[in-house]
Amino acid sequence: MNRVYVCSCFAVTEKHVKEHAEAGACTPRQIASACKAGTDCGSCVKRIQAILGRGNCPRRELVDQGMPALAAEAADAAGVAAVTDIADVVELREAA
Repeated sequence: MNRVYVCSCFAVTEKHVKEHAEAGACTPRQIASACKAGTDCGSCVKRIQAILGRGNCPRRELVDQGMPALAAEAADAAGVAAVTDIADVVELREAA
């Protein structure tokens, strides 16, 4: 088994970071909240940024509008079962 560790302090692999990104994390801070990566020595933060990419987060527009970035939080805030598109969230917010 070949594991590529991003964060040695907390044994977080590149696979873990990508899984958290797929679940909605857009920033190193959100990755840190999910798995502690980047919260000890900090040497992995640039690597996490590289994995996440810059400007590739479709949820960034939600955050800029002051809305929850993660789908589960957006669904809870809107009072619906699931939110799959930013247009759905904006429409629900305007209707409220």
